[in-house]
Amino acid sequence: MRIGCPKEIKNREYRVGLTPESAGELVAHGHEVFIETGAGGGIGAFDSHYTDRGATVVPTADEVFEKGEMIVKVKEPQPEEIARLREGQVLYTYLHLAPDPEQTKGLVASGATAIAYETVTSPHGGLPLLKPMSQVAGRMSIQAGASALEKAHGGRGVLLGGVPGVMPGKVVIIGGGVVGFNAAQMSAGLGADTVIMDLNPEVLEKVGTHFEARASTRFASRANIEEAVAEADMVVGAVLVPGAAAPKLVSRAMLKTMKPGAVLVDVAIDQGGCFETSRATTHDDPTYVIDDIVHYCVANMPGAVSRTSTYALNNVTLPHALRIADMGWKEAMRADAHLAQGLNVHAGRVTYPAVAEELGYDWLDVAEAIA
Repeated sequence: MRIGCPKEIKNREYRVGLTPESAGELVAHGHEVFIETGAGGGIGAFDSHYTDRGATVVPTADEVFEKGEMIVKVKEPQPEEIARLREGQVLYTYLHLAPDPEQTKGLVASGATAIAYETVTSPHGGLPLLKPMSQVAGRMSIQAGASALEKAHGGRGVLLGGVPGVMPGKVVIIGGGVVGFNAAQMSAGLGADTVIMDLNPEVLEKVGTHFEARASTRFASRANIEEAVAEADMVVGAVLVPGAAAPKLVSRAMLKTMKPGAVLVDVAIDQGGCFETSRATTHDDPTYVIDDIVHYCVANMPGAVSRTSTYALNNVTLPHALRIADMGWKEAMRADAHLAQGLNVHAGRVTYPAVAEELGYDWLDVAEAIA
């Protein structure tokens, strides 16, 4: 198979779909790999690192898309990239379609087969291709929120860990999954007063047992969220409904009960955000203020730590890329029902039920698509 990897063009996105080592693995399996020149620069991987592994470096994204039977990326395709897709071509990347009707419309019109990292499942449960970026984003959420809390950046002027004689900042994390757990590790590690909220008693028991006295847990009822948000210096939104738009858990009315200069960090912004006042921002302009509350809603947070993120991502995406290239996407999905859960769009049809329901498309069953 001919595999193309273009340079990412989303704002401040420094990750790359294939590391030189991953490209070399695909070449070792007998495939041709085409890398856009400069694609790996954001992780310190230069063109020569790819050619040394047997890949071919090409000068433009147009040539990558023209030559590639499968396109491997990191972030959702931008409009000019969607315009390059063609019928029968495979796109393998993060998509987050439910809150993005324009991207979905473009992918449907392209006729391409779009496989989303974030909906591939595992035999043990969970979302293994989303997990490493959730780990990164969870840990980064505390770093970003701590910076936003500084007075010079519009925040309350609170040091999360406090100092002797001064109380630490209070961090409320809504969602105790991978993002929330990693956020709590950073928050508790800094010495902040950390509260983890979730609707699942088993999740609360797990995180409570892990953190013991270093963090507390609360059931995420509406009343408890309202109370916790009002007391917080920082609130981290860490909820996820696989493939679907995130629920809005913090309303605009709640902002008026918060301390002026408090910070909201919405890690669910890729799926539309879990705060009513959230809108996607970029690393160039990461925050905005509504009702005296600082919002940090960068949609590609892990892109800022591109080398760590790219290698963590390739660890989990490469095995499936190899199967798709070796077997063809249909046969690979027939052999692995968990990979089949990643199919979101095929030949002009939406194949992921949560996306179809959210955006009003007729749903094509994956089983029918791969039959």
